Amino acid sequence: MRPLIICLMYICRRLIFSIILFSFFMKIQAQPNDGLNKIPDQVKSEPKREFRGVWVATVENIDWPSTQHLTTDQQKKELTDLLDEHQQSGINAIMLQIRPAADAFYAKSREPWSKWLNGTQGQAPNPAYDPLEFAITEAHKRGMELHAWFNPYRATNDNKFAALSPEHITRIKPEWFFIYGGIKLFNPGIPEVRDYIVKVFLDVVDNYDIDGIHMDDYFYPYKIEGQHINDTEAFKAYGSGFDNINDWRRHNVDTLIQMLSDSIHKHKPHIKFGISPFGIWANKFQNPEGSETNGGSSYYELFADSRRWIKEGWVDYINPQLYWPIDDRSAAFNKLLDWWSDNTYNRHLYIGMAAYRINEHRKGRFKDPAAMPDEIKYLRDNTRVEGSVYFSSKSLLNNPLGFTDSLRENYYKYPALPPPMLWLDSIPPNAPLNFMATTVMNKVNLKWETPPLAKDKEPVYGYVIYRFDGDERVNLTDPKYILHIQYDTTTSFTDETAKRGQTYLYVVTALDRLKNESEPSPTIAATIH
Repeated sequence: MRPLIICLMYICRRLIFSIILFSFFMKIQAQPNDGLNKIPDQVKSEPKREFRGVWVATVENIDWPSTQHLTTDQQKKELTDLLDEHQQSGINAIMLQIRPAADAFYAKSREPWSKWLNGTQGQAPNPAYDPLEFAITEAHKRGMELHAWFNPYRATNDNKFAALSPEHITRIKPEWFFIYGGIKLFNPGIPEVRDYIVKVFLDVVDNYDIDGIHMDDYFYPYKIEGQHINDTEAFKAYGSGFDNINDWRRHNVDTLIQMLSDSIHKHKPHIKFGISPFGIWANKFQNPEGSETNGGSSYYELFADSRRWIKEGWVDYINPQLYWPIDDRSAAFNKLLDWWSDNTYNRHLYIGMAAYRINEHRKGRFKDPAAMPDEIKYLRDNTRVEGSVYFSSKSLLNNPLGFTDSLRENYYKYPALPPPMLWLDSIPPNAPLNFMATTVMNKVNLKWETPPLAKDKEPVYGYVIYRFDGDERVNLTDPKYILHIQYDTTTSFTDETAKRGQTYLYVVTALDRLKNESEPSPTIAATIH
């Protein structure tokens, strides 16, 4: 009997188990989105705070102006068209190259007008206008920051030295330069050079309403086989205390960065100072604190200790150029992003994105339309990453593989405010006063009053207007409810997109210069009858 009983008990247990297992799988089939029947990855809800920049390169007329033969009106229209397109794509920051080669795209300069503006270095626009002033005004109209992009050390971009303006600094101070790769470069080891560069930067800081100062990756030159940097005499003159010329070179770059940081923030504390270095600080095989990569490095080859600039707090943001695909063999985007995110030292990290590589001719990951969207998803999964900057404007305007469409329709569908920099300013403005709404025809006119000065005595810089359907809960954390962002002190706005018969709820908040946001106004309702 015992064997029979044991056998019957075994069969019963198997039957019960089978019934449970069958029920479990039936439940799974009834809920297809639980992971076994996998649906395509969905884009996470967009962040309300995200830096979304694009580089607008003027050197060699890469992005703007498109040629050296445009009239003033044509240049202006080309720039406003460019800004309109980027605004529609969700971009909220323009990195405009205003000093490509010791020359200027701005009027209040000690250096000559750039040849890429109208074909001749030193020749002013005719009719006269100030391209930087114009760009700032137009960017701010569109709710975009304007960061003035400088190349600090490049003095020429070719070897046509005879065509340089008589006022060009290479003619006035020829002893400040060496030739490398056929172009003239400032010698960073000469103290007078550093002093001069700081003065050039401060001309812009003091005279223009810019939001940031931006530098690219060109410090000491990228290596060219068979060439050497001719700075031995400068090392002898100024390198006391250094046994190694490479350490002295890094010291020279560090000194300039610290000087610029101190000077910029002393003159205008609200101006953001950021640098976009080469994507690899150092490889792990060179330095145990480096990244798991095998490529060139800013520390050893450009003598640019970019990690130190963040660690010392000299920069407000670092924007490494991570121009490789995810899982690249030599320099993987994901590994580098993780490395930089572990080395932010409480400063902002924006990722330089290679829009120019999308659909490139040679075979590679960027032939895949999903490659760059996957990078956006990856960086948004890392809470230490605050945004992106794309190189360059022309690439986004060309909409390679539909990428710009995907920004507009998906990733940047809703507006975003730049992330605040609490070490520069942590005090928000006061909320707007006496908010009211009136309806006229098919429009809702919103008005409010300027709030009193904030605790730090800083005035209001702009406003954000939110709109909700009448039955929705007011939620200021979701960017889809942002109706309008303005960087001016106008205390009114007209909603021309309201629909007849619909009730809306409106809220307005105030912004200060560094985009700290106030508490909301009272919520008001409006219905167009």
